[in-house]
Amino acid sequence: MANPRNALQPGAVRPRGTSRQSQAHPGVSPLHPVAHRNTSFQPLPRPLGLPPYHYDLAEHFPALAKNIKQKMVFHVVGDSGGVKEGQFQTNVAAQMIDHLTSGDGPKPQFCYHVGDVVYFTGMRDDYYAQFYEPYAHYDVPILSIPGNHDGEVDDPTAQTSLDGWVDYFMQANPDVDPISKDAPRVQLNLPNVYWTLITPLATIVGMYSNVPEGGSIDSTQQQWITHEFATAPKDRALILALHHPIYSFDVFHSGSSKMADVLESAIRDTGRVPNLVLSGHVHNYQRVEQTIAPDGPTPFIVSGNGGYHNLHAIHSNVGDSAPDTNAVLKYAVEAYGFMTLTIDKQTISGVTTEVDRSGNVAQGDSFSYSAAPIVLDDPKSVPTL
Repeated sequence: MANPRNALQPGAVRPRGTSRQSQAHPGVSPLHPVAHRNTSFQPLPRPLGLPPYHYDLAEHFPALAKNIKQKMVFHVVGDSGGVKEGQFQTNVAAQMIDHLTSGDGPKPQFCYHVGDVVYFTGMRDDYYAQFYEPYAHYDVPILSIPGNHDGEVDDPTAQTSLDGWVDYFMQANPDVDPISKDAPRVQLNLPNVYWTLITPLATIVGMYSNVPEGGSIDSTQQQWITHEFATAPKDRALILALHHPIYSFDVFHSGSSKMADVLESAIRDTGRVPNLVLSGHVHNYQRVEQTIAPDGPTPFIVSGNGGYHNLHAIHSNVGDSAPDTNAVLKYAVEAYGFMTLTIDKQTISGVTTEVDRSGNVAQGDSFSYSAAPIVLDDPKSVPTL
């Protein structure tokens, strides 16, 4: 008798994405019986306060904010947890630390982590080896949104979703957790797992795209994102950060049409277009452009190369346009590293530092885009993303 359609077949593996496209599939992720872990949608921890979950840099780091009158410089890193081969994370962290003290020009004032701080299931006991110790001498704040591995739960009797992340990043009364041992770092009091960073030069709206492949959010978070787009100050840049990328030219995860729908809905309802979209999840670096507004392309950055050992291959060449979305791949590299963003009133510019498997360091991508706020005259004209 034939097996049911959804039965496990001997030797089966997870389905492979369509070659040369920038999103894994055009709609809702298809159900598939082959899975190696619990990737269901996870409940969220209770916020520290009430919406809209704003975190003002000047309020929480006044000395730091005084130096951001004309220019803001910060690191962006993602998927950093060195769970199997920690030297790759250590090599990247060493370059980030070195950047704080060497060379000319302004130094980074903080780090924005785009998720997957700790593998594989974000357990508190793994934070020393994958977070506290590697960044022991990185003496500026590390802010974060969670990634899918931060929220995964392998054994519900041993942990709840995001408990390790909350124990460092979301404490009402920040202190030094004893688990940090000889690498003490004072906890943060971020207001929620999705939250908005208020700075003098940019508003950074940080989503939490939860655990399922391709990401998933509820209607409450969608309403919050739309509110943040609608009320973001119109005298500075708007940046959206989320873990699961909207576009990716890799062979393993690809981009997410579900997260594209989230952004498209927010733009359609408000007319506000982000100047830059940051993400991780895919273990490489990519810069992708998509035309949303008539003033010029919107950059979508994948910065998921912070140290997790398994890098993901790229299936396309720089300059290729994805047939499914018309997104264009502008730069890509299969190497570890991080990005340095510099924002002033006129521009958002970035450079990347690349670190190969042997620890050799090179400068990678460089770019510059306008920081002028982008508002569509006709919000309904936003294309399908």
